[in-house]
Amino acid sequence: VTLLMDSFTRAFGGGSSNHFYPVVQRAIGVGSAFEGWRLRAEGALYHVLVPLSTPAGHAFHLEPDTGAKMPGSNFRVRVELECTCAREQLGDSTVLCFLHHSKEELSRRQEPSLLDTLCTGAYLDVEKTACWLYRVVRAEPLLLPQSYHGHLTLLPSSRSCKMQLSEGKESFVVEVLFGVRQGRSDIYVSSSQPTQVHLVPSTSWHETYAVAEANFFRHVARRAPQDSWHCKCLQFLTCTAMGTAFSAYALKTAVMHLLNTRPLSQWSGRDFLKRLVDIVDYLRCSLDKKRLDHFVVGNQRLPGEIRLPPDLQRVEPPNLFQHLACDPDAHREAVQVY
Repeated sequence: VTLLMDSFTRAFGGGSSNHFYPVVQRAIGVGSAFEGWRLRAEGALYHVLVPLSTPAGHAFHLEPDTGAKMPGSNFRVRVELECTCAREQLGDSTVLCFLHHSKEELSRRQEPSLLDTLCTGAYLDVEKTACWLYRVVRAEPLLLPQSYHGHLTLLPSSRSCKMQLSEGKESFVVEVLFGVRQGRSDIYVSSSQPTQVHLVPSTSWHETYAVAEANFFRHVARRAPQDSWHCKCLQFLTCTAMGTAFSAYALKTAVMHLLNTRPLSQWSGRDFLKRLVDIVDYLRCSLDKKRLDHFVVGNQRLPGEIRLPPDLQRVEPPNLFQHLACDPDAHREAVQVY
């Protein structure tokens, strides 16, 4: 998957400099497959996030999308044209200033701006961006790494780029999400679609913490002993709780909180049962309080290398058990399942 994504990035970086499409950065592996605890039930599915930056003469500005009517924080990516006259004065004639050249000259000498290709109004359009990604992948014959001898098939998706790779009887799917980074942090607004939401405006981008969480697992992997079983703990409990009142994300959140507070030397195989008990006890306390804090948002104890926007670090953490606090029947059921 990593080799494929490197080829993916090269395919998008090989275009003409006169084209003003988003600049594709190196893909980041996210989700359970890259965090080390993927479930067998998930099959061979890999999620990667491809950051997009602006082409010359453009800037991205994130605006809260209060009309999206989706759970979580949602944004729109406003695209603005920027003056590039200073570059022309320095002898760089590859980009004409969109603001200070006539439309006739621009249309004659230069490709259209991003506003005229992948935007709806002034906002970057998720579905148009996905179509553009599909077109490039379809037109790129050398996307597969030379060491891979299978076949690549594009799968339908309106808000991402899905690719199935197959070789003999084996196959796996890579879903390429794309996003815009919030400042210099590990938080992105992405093309991902919240579960159980069917109609999402094409200019709405969902705030995702997947990169920060994947970076936390990488942080733990670098510092934990080689015989650490923290991923096995999460995998075991998640498989056990499949189909119950506890989501995999809630269990993952509980494990991340404990990994951040308990010494990593205490997660070895000989401590496996003790750590399972700790996780289940943490879950019981959260059930009693009807509160399970989000691990990333509002967490003042994150490792220093996990970067958050200042306003996101200071807010009160969202309660992942809010539905249990609001619904006594759901809470009683969760207690019985526990």
